Amino acid sequence: MTTGSWSHALIRDMKLPANQFMRTEVAVVMRDKYPKAMHHFLVIPWADIDSVYQLSPADIPLLHEMRLLGVNAIETTGKSYDRFRLGFHMKPSMHRLHLHVISQDFVSDRLRYKEHFNSFVTEFFMPFESIVLELQDKGRIERRSQELIEHLLRLPLACNQCAFPCSTLPQLKKHLESHLDS
Repeated sequence: MTTGSWSHALIRDMKLPANQFMRTEVAVVMRDKYPKAMHHFLVIPWADIDSVYQLSPADIPLLHEMRLLGVNAIETTGKSYDRFRLGFHMKPSMHRLHLHVISQDFVSDRLRYKEHFNSFVTEFFMPFESIVLELQDKGRIERRSQELIEHLLRLPLACNQCAFPCSTLPQLKKHLESHLDS
């Protein structure tokens, strides 16, 4: 496997102690290099699993260990668990399975495109619990269609906290900042 391309950066970067926010024998927690919210962590297993589509029911204990590491990362922020989402992208852009642990504020200068926002607030973001349930029920994660993926990323912008519709990303970002004090 070539690890020089940007899509393999997680595999390379997770091995560097300076990037490891937390580390166990099972996985590493890194702060996302391009956070889409005030708090954005990635939990990456040492096991060579490319994405959720390679998971099997035998991986459920690994997923629970990854979730526990995500919860530990949340605790370091001083914020409550209910202000975070834990899940996986339907079509990840990076190689190696990684669990996103992201605060729901979505206040970040790295949130630059509608698709960035929609990748975390639509069904494109598959919650941790739904992945475990699908593995238990079906024995695997069914690959989603390209048509569905494109549809979800193109949905109109709306605040994830109050459903306020926004026509532009700058308008949405300004609106999201109004929720910070609440």
